[in-house]
Amino acid sequence: MYKLSAVTREQKGEKVRRDGLLPAVVYGAQKESISLSLSPEEFVKVFTAAGESSLIDLTVDNKSLGQVLVYEVDYDPVNDRVSHVDFKRVEADKKITATVEIIFVGEAPAVKELGGTFIHNLESVDIECLPKDLMHDIKVDVSVLKTFDDVIKVSDLPLNEGVEIVDQNPDQVVAKVAPALTEEQIKAMEEAGKSGDVSQVEGVADKEKADEKEGKDEAKKAEENKEAAKEEGKK
Repeated sequence: MYKLSAVTREQKGEKVRRDGLLPAVVYGAQKESISLSLSPEEFVKVFTAAGESSLIDLTVDNKSLGQVLVYEVDYDPVNDRVSHVDFKRVEADKKITATVEIIFVGEAPAVKELGGTFIHNLESVDIECLPKDLMHDIKVDVSVLKTFDDVIKVSDLPLNEGVEIVDQNPDQVVAKVAPALTEEQIKAMEEAGKSGDVSQVEGVADKEKADEKEGKDEAKKAEENKEAAKEEGKK
């Protein structure tokens, strides 16, 4: 379990940042929002390990506030440092939604033996579960991709018991292996000034284009739902 300590604050975020601290707020679970300040170095260290899909034990003014998730992180546009953090409380008996990274492991035989190109359309998915069942990431074994016809769909993703994927088409292709480009296709790409994206070459990836569009549509829908949930949590 990851741990963070903070103190309550009355100053505005700008003043807190001038003092070398990181302003934050914690809300949710039908409780009053609390403005906080904490060490930016400590937060970055924990956030690098925990991300947005691991529970954090938050201590405020030396008292346990319970478990929270990092809900949103704002960055300074000039120096790209973390400028503000939103934490969201969780309740043990109520389901939560979190964005979980997809990590591909192993080697695809269709790449190693057939010389194909590995393609993935999703890098993360939103899951819903009780806090105790929360997954830090989803590891996907690509060794099942033995031919160019094999695909890994959303419905194939390995999940812990009690975890469900939300706002995603179960038939959405997560990963597959596409045939290598022919000499004619490579030449066409060079003449067209393309960078090497197989979806740009006629005859190679009409299906890849469709999969890519579907993936973008699903990602957009998921993001819209996440934003709606965020606004509801701040009311």
